Amino acid sequence: MDMTKTHLAVDLVHNRPMISCRFDPSGKYIFCGSEDYSVWRFDAVTKEKVAFPVEAWVRGLTFADGGKTLITAGYDGRLLWWLVESSEPKPIRSIQAHQGWARAVAVSPDGGLTASVGNDLVVRVWKTDSGEKLHEFTGHESHIYNVTFHPKEEGQLVSGDLKGNLKHWDLKSGKLKRECKAESLQKFDSGFVAHIGGFRGLEFTPDGKFLLGSGITNVTNAFAGVGNPSVVAFDWSTVKQTIEHLSKGKIRGVAWGVAAHSSGVRIAATGGSGGFLLFFKPDEKNEFHNMKLKDVGRDLDLSPDGMQLAIAHHNGHVSLLWMDEKKPG
Repeated sequence: MDMTKTHLAVDLVHNRPMISCRFDPSGKYIFCGSEDYSVWRFDAVTKEKVAFPVEAWVRGLTFADGGKTLITAGYDGRLLWWLVESSEPKPIRSIQAHQGWARAVAVSPDGGLTASVGNDLVVRVWKTDSGEKLHEFTGHESHIYNVTFHPKEEGQLVSGDLKGNLKHWDLKSGKLKRECKAESLQKFDSGFVAHIGGFRGLEFTPDGKFLLGSGITNVTNAFAGVGNPSVVAFDWSTVKQTIEHLSKGKIRGVAWGVAAHSSGVRIAATGGSGGFLLFFKPDEKNEFHNMKLKDVGRDLDLSPDGMQLAIAHHNGHVSLLWMDEKKPG
């Protein structure tokens, strides 16, 4: 694989801005949240699309039951369960999970637990197969933007908020275990009189040794979102920050999504400067490769086989990028 040869392989087209994207576990479909209050299922080969009527903007997308079920988290605070292969999608379960926006949702590696976070400053954990609430954690003092389970250690959950705070929850004891902060991923703008920043992307490396968070740093104008994309890495054993990845160019905007490749490479999609894709080696501050996107990137996901990236764009397109040389023919 030569990631410097990454190129557009498939262009999926919609008529409204996209705000999120995820490959299903089979790699056959890409699910994308749109500003038209639907989540769209695209077939990666035929480009056929089917609407899932979520009736909200959706940033949170995850899968359960071995990929048979999609769970969405919307700005109306609801978690909705759907059958992935449905030809006429309807929710099979609905939970009013949060007051205000439910910003992110994650399923545990064994599929038994579902965690959600939102603007009500609460982390909640549910039984995936029934929707029964098992845990409710408080302690964040600003909107919680992201949540993820540790891929190797059972019952370990991490949440990240607007002010760059990370909290490690132990589901076995039901208590907060550790916490830390990414200082560079947040700022209070005295002119705008508001905080900007937070964990727009949050993902463990496949081996579970590092936790990656993405967002914006060096903010000079919060109202216009003027700053630089950033990816921070934490050593999971110590929860100490090990590096901050920054672009060596003058790329601006938020790193809306981050992907941890099995090779160790860390990948981010940006929403500023017209949209860029950034590739970082684990021990190097600056990217070894960047790629101009056709439009701003608002989310990013890595395919199950590790060969493709999906990028959700503001212009209504979803780019499927092949991370190697072009295939013959």
